[in-house]
Amino acid sequence: MTASTRAANVAAYQMVATHGGVAAADPHRLILMLLDGAIERIASARGALASGAVDAKNRLLHRAVAIVDELRASLNMEQGGALASNLGDLYDYCARTLLKANLENRPELLDEVVKLLREIRGAWIQIAPRP
Repeated sequence: MTASTRAANVAAYQMVATHGGVAAADPHRLILMLLDGAIERIASARGALASGAVDAKNRLLHRAVAIVDELRASLNMEQGGALASNLGDLYDYCARTLLKANLENRPELLDEVVKLLREIRGAWIQIAPRP
């Protein structure tokens, strides 16, 4: 088996595993998966930025912004009230900061967004529904 075939097989397995995890996840878990996905892509983009891989950095940050936009779109503004509104503003800030970091190649902005998303993730875990 060649290295490229092995890489393709691993990618296919990861895609199936991810989709299977999404299908079986409750709404609370889906939000965690989105947060994890955004954080992971930002970390990978930071590595791409450090190594000069401009195309990879752009692609990864574009995907991270799309995930943050999905998180914002998932908010229920009617039921969530001020909390949902504030969280929506925070997601908007994160998306704009990611775009700025991409345009200006500023890793410290990526770090700032990761810190914010990790804080949101930690709070989200604290409010997990009890079985």
